[in-house]
Amino acid sequence: MTENGRYAWRIWLPPLLVVMIMVCSVAYQDGRASRAPTGAQLILIFHSAAALLVRQRYPLAVAVVTVAAGVVLPVTAHHLVLVDVAAIVALYTLATLRGRRISWITGAAAAVALTAAAIPWQADGLFDIGNLIPANYVGLAVAVGYAIRNQRALLAEIHERAALAERTREQEAHQRVREERIRIARDLHDVLAHHITLVNAQAGVAHHLMAEHPDKAREALAGIRDTSRAVLDELRATVGLLRQDDDAAPSRQPVPGITDLDALFDGFRSAGFAIEVTRSGEPAPLHGVADLAAYRIVQEALTNAGKHGTERHAGVDLHYTPAGLHLTVTNPAHPARRGDGTSHGLIGMRERAQAAGGTLTTAMDTAGTYTVHARLPLHPAQT
Repeated sequence: MTENGRYAWRIWLPPLLVVMIMVCSVAYQDGRASRAPTGAQLILIFHSAAALLVRQRYPLAVAVVTVAAGVVLPVTAHHLVLVDVAAIVALYTLATLRGRRISWITGAAAAVALTAAAIPWQADGLFDIGNLIPANYVGLAVAVGYAIRNQRALLAEIHERAALAERTREQEAHQRVREERIRIARDLHDVLAHHITLVNAQAGVAHHLMAEHPDKAREALAGIRDTSRAVLDELRATVGLLRQDDDAAPSRQPVPGITDLDALFDGFRSAGFAIEVTRSGEPAPLHGVADLAAYRIVQEALTNAGKHGTERHAGVDLHYTPAGLHLTVTNPAHPARRGDGTSHGLIGMRERAQAAGGTLTTAMDTAGTYTVHARLPLHPAQT
């Protein structure tokens, strides 16, 4: 059964009930049958009932038609018809489908008209208390219809908000997944680029020294072993971030920070890379994101120096201020390499600095010195 077929009774059942009730109202007076409805009365009753079949599409027109029939019906019945059921149903439908103003204006007009039609048949005429009955029924029909309309509007708004919240939640989930993928890709790039560069440099040193200085060559090979072990450990820690929330906490290794820079420098030096480190200012701990960013920026800058530099040495300057850390890495490079660059490594460094609330710039001077300069705050930005 279709949705329309399931609720078709809502269309035809009220008109059927209206016919039954109105025929009884006309035929019975004072609790007893007075006479059978006349043809004119049946025409008015069936006319109102038929109009109700289209009340959902033309609520105002149906309300006017049924109220008019309700005004005329007592005249043809020659006695009091207290409640015109067709008008009540039409006014209720009008209030559920149209605005408050049109509903109450139509209801007020209907109350006046139906009350006026009842006055001639009241025992005490104009001052009979029964004259209030049509107005009460009309007011109740409009009030209930308007309340139902407000309830439906509220439910529709709630459903819309729920749907919007669901869409927003899905978008936020996709965004978080995307950001996490970018972050993990950046970590993998930093880890692999750094350690593979060291392995390549150490392998070159070992190859060069193998014939004349086998002892030093073995030291270089030992460095390759240590570097490969380090890259495996960092890869394990990075991939561990993809584990489920209910996995054991020990599976996650601590992320490196600025206190691990000396070990990083030793790794480069073991590969025959000269690094000059200067520190100034009062050292202070960085917040978590900035601490990791400082380590990764130095790591990536030195890795780039090893891959693209013209000489195997670099300078690292760490300058602490009350506001944060100024981090500078310099190395000799080919003068043709200018500008900020758009490689993944430079993009990753810049994104890390921005995520920590800082900035990163790169430049090449005329003397052939490439500079990476980052400013990282001691404390996270307040939002």
